[in-house]
Parts: sequence; C-alpha cells; structure tokens
Amino acid sequence: MATAAGRQKIVAAVIGRKSAASAHESTPLELTVLDQVIFSICREDSLQEKAEAAFRNLQTRFFDWNEVRVSSTAELMEALAGLSNSRARAERITGFLQEHFEATYAFDLEGLLKKGVKGTSKQLEKAPGMNDFTLAWVNQRALKAQTIPVDSSTLRCAKRLELVDSTEDKIPAAREALEGMVAKTKVIDFTDGLSRISIEFCHERNPACGSCPVSGECPSAKAPKGAAAPATGKARKPK
Repeated sequence: MATAAGRQKIVAAVIGRKSAASAHESTPLELTVLDQVIFSICREDSLQEKAEAAFRNLQTRFFDWNEVRVSSTAELMEALAGLSNSRARAERITGFLQEHFEATYAFDLEGLLKKGVKGTSKQLEKAPGMNDFTLAWVNQRALKAQTIPVDSSTLRCAKRLELVDSTEDKIPAAREALEGMVAKTKVIDFTDGLSRISIEFCHERNPACGSCPVSGECPSAKAPKGAAAPATGKARKPK
C-alpha cells in the first residue's frame, strides 16, 4: 500500500483529472431519485457520456418508466446498445421498476430525500437491480452523501494506484477505504475522475500507463520495466 501522504497525492491527481476533463463534458443531467437509480445502472463500468446516451435513449424511445417496465428485454437492449452487458442492465432496470411499481403503483422516490442515507439504504438495498455501486451512487448524487460508488473498473484501478489493498476483492470494503481518503466536497469529482481513468487508461489487460494522466503518482506505472500492472479483480472492459 502507498503511504498516507502518497495516497493523498494520488487522490489529488485523480481529482485534477476530473477538473481537466470537465470542460469537455456535457451539462449534468437533472435527475429525480428514481432517475438516479436507472442512470446508475447505465453508468456502472461505463463512461459518463455513454451512460447519458443510453439513459436519453430510454427517455426518448419509451413514453415513461411504466412503458420501460412492461417492454421486452430485447427492446431495452436496443436502447442500451452502446453499453456492455446490455441484457443484464435491461433486466436490472425492469426488475427494479417492476417491484417498485407493485409496492407503490407509482414511479416516485423523492420521499427518500427526507430519510437520509440510512433510510434510503434500508429501503433500497434489497430491491431487484440494486447493488453496492447503485446504492452508493444514489446516496452520493441524490442525497449528497460522502460516499464513493465503486464498480469493477474503479476497484481494479484503485488497487493499482494502491489506494486499496491489492488483495481486496469486496467492493463494499474498497468503497469504505476510499471514503476515508476523500473530502465530502470532492467525492463526485473523485468518482468521475477515477472512473474515467480506469476505463480510458487502466485497462484490465495492457493498461495504457504511458499516456495515463496520473502515471506520475501511480505505483504500478513506476514499477520496474517489464513488471506489467496486474489484471486485478474481475473487471470487464466496457464498450
């Protein structure tokens, strides 16, 4: 593991990457709490712009979330075609919407804004389609919580950066470790920065260390020539 001072330099470099890229990113979407659930399923292990394109496809191709709920998996896969594992994502979306509709006969989660992180977690954590990334995303984006969504791509990258132990394979534990390193005001920038680095440069195989913007702080990039960064975790390279 990197030293505490080393980890802070890496965190700052990741946040700096987000700041450098922000001028090229689209205006943030204005999303309801339920929208954030659906968007997070698109966003996991994918670039922001691809997730936004898929989410907008769902909004424009279908009249509302109820039509999404009753549509076939194949139809949803067409809308999510720019993302990897589109079938699994489509099934997660319809599974969540179906249970939520059966429980409330509506598509509204704004009441969670009054329940806080614990209340939100209690209500959502066992719902179909939810996982640690999705729940952390909703808490961060909708409830402004000091939490960091971790998917398989960012876990791999965090290991190589030595922000979390190289043997850590449990996403909740990795998330908790990262949350202790990043200030509340910077968790979104850190999340977006680490996600982009992990997908654009820190590939599962043949990582592009030479062009990575944080290679100057990355222990794996500084490893002796010929000692390639390990393909840690069970990450998928998004499409």
